[in-house]
Amino acid sequence: MTASNAANAALATSRYASDVARRTFLTRSFAGIGGLALASIAGSTASAADKATPPQRGDDVPWPALAGLPHFAPKAKRIVHLCMAGGPSHIESLDPKPELDRIDGQPFPSSFTQGQQLAQLQGSALKARKSFVKFKRWGESGLEMSELFPHTGAMADDLCVIRSMTTEQINHDTAHAFMNTGSIIKGRPCMGSWLLYGLGAETENLPGYVVMTSSGPGAQPVSARQWSAGILPSRYQGIAFQASGSPVHYIGNPDGVCQSTQRQVIDEVQRLNGMLAKRYIDPEIDTRISQYEMAFKMQTAVPELTDMSTETQDTLDAYGVKRPGDGSYASNCLLARRLLERGVRFVQLYHRGWDHHSNLEKNFPISARDTDRATAALLADLKRSGLLEDTLVLWGGEFGRTPMAQGSGRDHHINAFSVWMAGGGVKPGMTFGATDELGYNSVDNIVTVHDLHATLLHLFGVDHERLTARFQGLDLRLTGVEPSRVVNDIIA
Repeated sequence: MTASNAANAALATSRYASDVARRTFLTRSFAGIGGLALASIAGSTASAADKATPPQRGDDVPWPALAGLPHFAPKAKRIVHLCMAGGPSHIESLDPKPELDRIDGQPFPSSFTQGQQLAQLQGSALKARKSFVKFKRWGESGLEMSELFPHTGAMADDLCVIRSMTTEQINHDTAHAFMNTGSIIKGRPCMGSWLLYGLGAETENLPGYVVMTSSGPGAQPVSARQWSAGILPSRYQGIAFQASGSPVHYIGNPDGVCQSTQRQVIDEVQRLNGMLAKRYIDPEIDTRISQYEMAFKMQTAVPELTDMSTETQDTLDAYGVKRPGDGSYASNCLLARRLLERGVRFVQLYHRGWDHHSNLEKNFPISARDTDRATAALLADLKRSGLLEDTLVLWGGEFGRTPMAQGSGRDHHINAFSVWMAGGGVKPGMTFGATDELGYNSVDNIVTVHDLHATLLHLFGVDHERLTARFQGLDLRLTGVEPSRVVNDIIA
């Protein structure tokens, strides 16, 4: 071998040894380059988890509140969000407009719509469409509401109607995302997840956040991202119960597996996860540990929760339940009451039945009938048991409907819509805010979605500017960075 060849061989050997050492280093450093990237992502997620998991856990709840929360005395402890998915028309429900009746069929004044964002009516000839329903005053408060909601109307003295809502998103999915998370950016936590993250859970054997859906005419799909925990650990996400049949799949043991055997399996899995948790800083490992334990406890809790044999026939009739667990909004409302009674902090009911671009006069009354009785029964039950005092009830959709006609229906509308709240420290028997004479723009005491979120958190004793989670160098919060306010005028 020449000196030159010997030098080349030595160089090759050196490079090989260097390559092996490099590969060994990368392999052992969390599975190579991809592992390094994954570790970076896990680290950014863990920064939120560090806040979400205090060093000392309570013995009575699975996830206690963050240190220092609530920031002040709360008025509400739990919430049920009755989400009328699709965008119910405020003009047929909570916001009477006599002037709109007067100009029915005439060209809609361009001074209202010029330069405004419309959905499917953009560029169309716009004509005013009057409400096809009658309004009446309900209760001692004289609150005006559509006659299509007689049972809810009977509870008018417990309601706080906000007629001046606005939102920023004109399409269903993004509008739902904005209503739930305060953002259209994917990966942001929803309001239910924020509440669990900040205030913890009050039950050990049921999820702290439960979602159920039902549907009617005008049903739009609802994405599971609406109850996502986003950048927070996944234990804070909403758990979707099935609308019919068993609410949770695979909750029972397989044939031949007894409870004690299942307990042994869970204990061993927990031991292995505990070993893994000591090696890696990953909040999802803690999530798996807690969720395995939760799933085991749910094997007893869920059958008891869904056993409606203890409910009287009068109760079933009050809600309009024909068959418990049949997937109806009525059945979901009854189950929601039982969840709230058992300490579930956030219950969200989606009724997908309000997207009335056409056949408004036929389908709106169906949606109202499908939801009115059960909504009122839920309110009455909570009031009767004393739970309404510290349970916040929120009813409304992701946006409103145009006062202009779209064939036989109404188009999406973001400049004005109505919601109502009850219980949980909200003033009862009142309306707040107003729209213009045609119901096109909110003009008095305007309430944005961020304002609604700030007020909701305030009712739970949380300063919306101080409940944050660090992600990629930013302190994220439900109300975002835009100015938002607590609507103190509606707080008792």
